[in-house]
Amino acid sequence: MSGIFVAVVGPSGVGKDSLIGFARGHLEAVERVVFVRRVVTRDADGGTEDHDSMDPEAFARAEQNGAFALSWQAHGLRYGLPASLEQDLAAGRLVVANLSRGVIPAVLEKYPQALVVSVTAARQVIAQRLAARGRETADSIERRLQRSVADRLPQSTIVIDNSGALETAGLVFVRLLEDAARLAERA
Repeated sequence: MSGIFVAVVGPSGVGKDSLIGFARGHLEAVERVVFVRRVVTRDADGGTEDHDSMDPEAFARAEQNGAFALSWQAHGLRYGLPASLEQDLAAGRLVVANLSRGVIPAVLEKYPQALVVSVTAARQVIAQRLAARGRETADSIERRLQRSVADRLPQSTIVIDNSGALETAGLVFVRLLEDAARLAERA
């Protein structure tokens, strides 16, 4: 594979989907960059997450039939990335996807050249964003804030702080993707 897999990770509420959406808007004309839509066993809310929905039974069947290049479970839900991303990698494209931090060891095993981008934000910013979604109780938000899986991330992980204006972190992310796309093009 000559393409590069870019795994975007970070706790809920740091703005991974917003950052990816910002980059997509700036790079949509760049054919070598592909933004992968996850499949999740939860209905899309239309505002905070960019994913396709599938009920748990259909997801299990799709997983069994090889529809996903990667799949995992987190927070009581199932997540998958479509197998078509393999074709994009084989064609030398930069493939960008929102993933769970817990699946990074499997990602690195399958895609050793993967680039891991960890999105962070100040604790109070994350708490405000999670509360604004209205999907969780104060207790579940606090449990999320206590969760840490940074030790599973490789030392080469690139960290982007998304505590402030989306444009600030977004432009850093866009430049990173542009650089990685050039690198993939040379491979």
